Amino acid sequence: MSIPQERRLATAIPGPKSQELLARKQAAVPNGIGTTLPVFVTRAGGGVIEDADGNTLIDFGSGIAVTNVGNAAPRVVERVQRQVADFTHTCFMVTPYESYVRVCEKLNELTPGDHDKRTFLVNSGAEAVENAVKVARYATGRQAVVVFDHGYHGRTLLTMTLTAKNMPYKQGFGPYAPEVYRAPLAYPFRWPTGPENCAAEAAAQAIDMIDKQIGAGNVAAVVIEPIAGEGGFIEPAKGFLPRIAEFCRENGIVFVADEVQTGFARTGDLFACEDEGLVPDIICTAKGIAGGLPLAAVTGRAELMDKVHPGGLGGTYGGNPLACEAALGVLETIEEEDLVARARRIGEIMLPRLEALRERFDVIGDVRGRGAMIAIELVRPGTKEPNPAAVAEVVKRCHAEGLLVLTAGTYGNVLRFLPPLVIPEQLLEEGLGILEKAFAGL
Repeated sequence: MSIPQERRLATAIPGPKSQELLARKQAAVPNGIGTTLPVFVTRAGGGVIEDADGNTLIDFGSGIAVTNVGNAAPRVVERVQRQVADFTHTCFMVTPYESYVRVCEKLNELTPGDHDKRTFLVNSGAEAVENAVKVARYATGRQAVVVFDHGYHGRTLLTMTLTAKNMPYKQGFGPYAPEVYRAPLAYPFRWPTGPENCAAEAAAQAIDMIDKQIGAGNVAAVVIEPIAGEGGFIEPAKGFLPRIAEFCRENGIVFVADEVQTGFARTGDLFACEDEGLVPDIICTAKGIAGGLPLAAVTGRAELMDKVHPGGLGGTYGGNPLACEAALGVLETIEEEDLVARARRIGEIMLPRLEALRERFDVIGDVRGRGAMIAIELVRPGTKEPNPAAVAEVVKRCHAEGLLVLTAGTYGNVLRFLPPLVIPEQLLEEGLGILEKAFAGL
């Protein structure tokens, strides 16, 4: 690794050069583009980010679950460098190239299920989800789409409609797309009758809502994240997802798994659906697929995907050759470095440490997650009332000490942890120490 794997603070965070760049950003970029931590990056790799002032921060964010294999991963860099010297673009729909086909072949092979599959490539997670809905509507001849509380699916008109949280994603951007319906999610920590009843009751409520309010025969697709990402890393109670998938099979509804944030070894399986043996009809992937280059994919049952007429799917940049080579480098890295096992190891280190913090600090209401996709939910002590102010203070303290952490949650009260799967264990431990110190200072 070319960048030293150590935390180093040369200035306050952010330093003077980053502050100067931030002033330029504010003069050139609209306010609607927010910034979690205004340090301007010059290099990154492994488990660290280096900024313009020479500070090296521990990365617990991975660019929001994008750089699972690390930033500037060697196999990704080598493939992209070779490709950029050959050609950067032709548009696959005009004159195709092999790397696009190879990525599709790999995803058909690796995604859950041994049925015949087809894959096509787009640019972003939102675009993948929107195209999955297009395919489902075309293939079924139905219009309605069912999504779930706390779900996040993107920022386009349709995916913004599919997203549950109003602020900041939807506020002021309506009217929204029609024929979208929202059902309860099995949220164990907040289920009124307790986590032990959560799966069965939530599934029954969702199915009853679909039957009564929409009619199962009118539903083209059910779209759900196997672990709700922006909604707060909510892992649905065991049994909920299989029951929803079963209901879909019984009623000819396309079950769409949004694995944009959970895919590519992040949760300790290659795809989060594998934890309960789910086999989606369509799976949407992005983020970690190409190590930081814009790429996303829609993979589905051949009999669904092949129904759409030629020209009905696609886009100018979808499956750009640089991004395709990056994706092949990512898949090689995951396999050769056994990053699925590495994600599980990260969970084995982090979860006990965070559970110990929960025992010490009653502001921590819940610890949850799988593999290297972990969160803690903060509450007002003695209650389950969300505590976003405590989250803001912990984040502030972590950032000042050179630990990049992210927030999430419908109520703004969740700290989420997405370290690169290649982060050295000593940095992981050091980051957890900084987090502990931040809680001790509340």
